[in-house]
Amino acid sequence: MTKDLGVAPETLRRWCNQADATVTAETRQSAQEAMSELRKPRREVAELCRANEILTTASAFFEARLDPTHP
Repeated sequence: MTKDLGVAPETLRRWCNQADATVTAETRQSAQEAMSELRKPRREVAELCRANEILTTASAFFEARLDPTHP
């Protein structure tokens, strides 16, 4: 195959290794970017869950205060 391309086998091997390294680096960068994009929505969901718990507790408290017949 290298004869068809007119290059030395070692040159072709180096090109393949460089291409593999480039693909690996790009894949790693894409994965890191995807994870960083997911962090913000996950934080927001956690914050909204905490707020929902607080509001649920407050709602039960005020319901009990306004309607003493309700257990």
